[in-house]
Amino acid sequence: MLVLFETPAGFALFKVLDEGKLSKVEDLSKEFVNADSARKVVKLKAFSKFENTSEALEAATKLLDSTPSKGLRKFLRSHCDGETLAVADSKLGNAIKDKLKIECIHNNAVMELMRGLRSQLTELISGLGAQDLAPMSLGLSHSLSRYKLKFSPDKVDTMIIQAIGLLDDLDKELNTYAMRVREWYGWHFPELAKIIQDNILYAKAVKLMGSRDNAIKLDFSEILPEEIETELKEAAMISMGTEVSDVDLMNIRDLCDQVLSLAEYRAQLYDYLKSRMNTIAPNLTALVGELVGARLIAHGGSLLNLAKQPGSTVQILGAEKALFRALKTKHATPKYGLLFHASLVGQASSKMKGKISRSLAAKAALAIRYDALGDGQDNSMGLENRVKLEARLRNLEGRELGRSAGSAKGKPKIEAYDKDRKKGAEALLSAAKTYNPSADSVLGQTLSSIAGNEEEMVPKRQKTDQAEEAAITGEKKKEKKKKTSEVTALVTNGNGSAAQLESEESVKKEKKKKKKERALIDELKNDVDNVEMGEKKKKKRKHAEQDEAETEMPSKENKRKKKKKSED
Repeated sequence: MLVLFETPAGFALFKVLDEGKLSKVEDLSKEFVNADSARKVVKLKAFSKFENTSEALEAATKLLDSTPSKGLRKFLRSHCDGETLAVADSKLGNAIKDKLKIECIHNNAVMELMRGLRSQLTELISGLGAQDLAPMSLGLSHSLSRYKLKFSPDKVDTMIIQAIGLLDDLDKELNTYAMRVREWYGWHFPELAKIIQDNILYAKAVKLMGSRDNAIKLDFSEILPEEIETELKEAAMISMGTEVSDVDLMNIRDLCDQVLSLAEYRAQLYDYLKSRMNTIAPNLTALVGELVGARLIAHGGSLLNLAKQPGSTVQILGAEKALFRALKTKHATPKYGLLFHASLVGQASSKMKGKISRSLAAKAALAIRYDALGDGQDNSMGLENRVKLEARLRNLEGRELGRSAGSAKGKPKIEAYDKDRKKGAEALLSAAKTYNPSADSVLGQTLSSIAGNEEEMVPKRQKTDQAEEAAITGEKKKEKKKKTSEVTALVTNGNGSAAQLESEESVKKEKKKKKKERALIDELKNDVDNVEMGEKKKKKRKHAEQDEAETEMPSKENKRKKKKKSED
């Protein structure tokens, strides 16, 4: 039996000297304690050396896919005639059996044998030292990992992460230094801060001018436009700033040099970042720009980590605090994070920013995966997706304009009709109700209210009397009708006794109805009497209050008269 063993230097075939020891798997490891005992179990039969690194890489990649390489097939055909072959991978054994018609085995005994061979490999293969095997295995593993991940040394996203971090720090430092220059020089020439808004131009003007007295003599045409130059010279003549010594001006100029040098380095760093982004992630750069793409990569940790994220995660990268706050308080989740600074999202209206950011995140996720794992080095995919997104944005904005214009697709909202409102105004057609102050006075209206109440009571009594009369007349009419019906029944029916019984029953029913009607009439009368009693009591109370008021008035007048007399 032969054993196939793969090494970084090549393929080795070992001849098993004593196959009986393979039956005892537990004791097999003891046979490989030292080199002498191992040589008693196996012996090197043949060795196929790799010519170069590319051949080793090709063979290793084929073994990962469980397929024999071309060199391995030639090696096995020349040395495995009529022999069984022990292999470490069962799939590789099946492939060898199908293509080369060589019997292959794979079991626990074979795996234990492979473990023993690995421990004594340098002793069993002459000319292969441990100092040579270690660098060969390391180089092959690096080449294999680069091949698997399509890795290129030019695609190092760590440089992008460091560059975008440094760019943000430079922006903060530049802003701090520029504000310090403005505040420091503002004591000498405060009007200059309103004339020149740009920080870099401000620093250049201060460095060139020095004291404001030199502004009239100098030429600022290389730095500033003519309008701002004339305004600066006019303001320098009438400035309200304090005088500054030469030493202070020298320090201010040194600070301006620092600002200008930082601005120059920032421009160089931005160009470097732009070139690296176009090399590493060209499709992502075409979609969202260099700065936003670099911030996405830095936030994700690496381009490969970012490629593992779905589009929904890419959409809200940078807004994690807002997301968890919204989930905790059960409010609406954020629609965009770092993608808010992309040019496509900035072009959209406030209503469409959410839709465009979702579409942009989906396309950006595809572009990131293509840049990280694809073979292409161009930005054609990113440019195509950007054109599609711009067309979608125009479509959405056009649909919104159609709604506002009242087109057929988007009809305007129909407001509910309000009869009290004018057309195109918020004022009411009917005049607003004004406050009536005369309703507050009560004393003057007491007599008139009493008379009104009495007049109201008279028609109420008349109505109750009329209702009683109508009920009585109705009862009389009903009695007459019943009598006539009884007479006709007696005439028609020959049997007089049956007719009498029927007439008696009808009389009883009529009496019950009369009792019910009388009870209802009595209840109505009681209700009317109660209402009249309550109104009489109210009238008495009002009269009593009026009498008290009248008695109080003369008593007050008497007291006033007494006071006057006492004063006199």
